[in-house]
Amino acid sequence: METKTETTSSRGGFGSKIGFVLAAAGSAVGLGNIWRFPYLAAKYGGGFFLLVYLIFAVTFGFTLMLTEIAIGRRTGKSVIGAYRTVNKRFAPLGWLAAAVPALILPYYCVIGGWVLKYMTAFLTGQGADMANKVYNADSEGNGLSFFEHFIGQLGEPAFFFVLYVLIGSVVVIMGVEKGIEKVSKILMPVLLVLIIGISIYTLTLKGAGSGLKYYVLPDVSDMSPSKLLKTIAAAVGQLFYSMSLAMGIMITYGSYMRKDDSIESSVRQIEVFDTLVAFLAGLIIVPAVFVFSDGDKDALNAGPGLMFITLPKVFDSMPAGQFIGAAFFILVALAALTSSISLMETVTAVVMEKFSISRKISCVIVIVFTIAIGMLSVLGYSSWSSFTIFDKQILDFFDFITNNLMMPVLAFLTCVLVGYVAKTKYVEEEVMYGEKRFRSKALYNVMLKYICPVCMIIILLTPFVTEI
Repeated sequence: METKTETTSSRGGFGSKIGFVLAAAGSAVGLGNIWRFPYLAAKYGGGFFLLVYLIFAVTFGFTLMLTEIAIGRRTGKSVIGAYRTVNKRFAPLGWLAAAVPALILPYYCVIGGWVLKYMTAFLTGQGADMANKVYNADSEGNGLSFFEHFIGQLGEPAFFFVLYVLIGSVVVIMGVEKGIEKVSKILMPVLLVLIIGISIYTLTLKGAGSGLKYYVLPDVSDMSPSKLLKTIAAAVGQLFYSMSLAMGIMITYGSYMRKDDSIESSVRQIEVFDTLVAFLAGLIIVPAVFVFSDGDKDALNAGPGLMFITLPKVFDSMPAGQFIGAAFFILVALAALTSSISLMETVTAVVMEKFSISRKISCVIVIVFTIAIGMLSVLGYSSWSSFTIFDKQILDFFDFITNNLMMPVLAFLTCVLVGYVAKTKYVEEEVMYGEKRFRSKALYNVMLKYICPVCMIIILLTPFVTEI
């Protein structure tokens, strides 16, 4: 068995299992859980989507997350060094794994800045303006919503974007144990209390029962083979968002994991926490929007507008809406922050390892890079709004190439690397380190070698098949 070429003392490391689990769960719990998961569930058959997602979470998601964490802990390196250590012929995968978070971090922080603006507005009593104010209205009162007006500017979005980057960077500069672990131990319990409290309140609203039924009961009335394929693709695709897969994050965090902590049980705990938060987010959003829209399902399929246009109106219409709206956007801001911290740490670890420079200098380099690239997304909705790439806004383009192309390719080739080149024994030995047995060994082998690669091909082809 190989030993780490770098010690955790030289790179930093998590001081406890709970610290690792909460940090990894914090990475997994982000905008994908709180915004994307509910509207996908509503779009693809409610309870049917939940069932499909749960099945893939405990099989597909478990397999990929366990693989990445095991590679990270066994090699003790950032993504570039980790893939090279597993097999030199697959070294380019390390660069791909480093490029994914480097491209996601800037635009993710732009969205994080939007959330920060909304949190600030609700905390200062501007919730009603966000829900009702119309800019540049015509004679019939039609015009730009608060959100459309906000992102169409340059100054405010840029300010909140930079502020958001700097907040996350403070945690990363502090290091793994004193920064990421300590902050995760505080933020994740607070996040859980907030989401449970808001979801309970939402379910007490008059008419929320109908929304709850729509959310949790399977609807297969119009489930054609085409929609079934789209549902599977959506569920598997959501796992990338929800569980921070194929982003290099879990390899990086795995490299900081203590050798005497169980990988298998840690992954199961991260899965439970992540899925619970996603489900509870649905309990907040789906019933509330359902009540507000008088059962109009289209209101749940508003994409980005669901969080920034529809939900402020929902909060404005409910009792204590100003307070609930503030609590909700604090929740979203915390979830987004823990995810952006993990993205920044992954990129920072690569810079530290590649150039053999200190954490502080590496983080400053990443901050400058993030702001420079992120400003393209800010400009893409304001001064450069007429500029598109393949008919997509700059932010949407970065999102498309990372989530629909780079991440599935990385996951597919990782399955090939571990399943057929290094062999599954490479991961099994690390999982078994200090353990009596690998309980899910049979499931892991079947999923990694046969099922996961097929899922990746489906994810890659679905956008093109859908277009045709």
